Amino acid sequence: MFTLAKYAALFALTALVEILGCYLPWLVIKTGKSAWLLLPAALSLALFAWLLTLHPAAAGRTYAAYGGMYIAVALLWLRFVDGVALTRFDLLGAGLALAGMAVIALQPQG
Repeated sequence: MFTLAKYAALFALTALVEILGCYLPWLVIKTGKSAWLLLPAALSLALFAWLLTLHPAAAGRTYAAYGGMYIAVALLWLRFVDGVALTRFDLLGAGLALAGMAVIALQPQG
């Protein structure tokens, strides 16, 4: 059985590799970085797709719950990679999204 900690860790890792897989092409297109970054980007997105298959819930429920963690990880990326300070609205939104993730992911089975 998955616990909230296991769900959160798997969702966080899934979000991180998805964001990385999208960020690297952004660097190539927006900042003129080497096109070789597209190779690790593709590998990261393949890993992302595989990680989604490790979640025990049906695909649609997994995607819905994953969205909450994606929001939180994207905001952490904003802070620590992009260097943009988070606002109280960012934090409130992430908290609400994570609460929604927990409600969806931890619903009674049966």
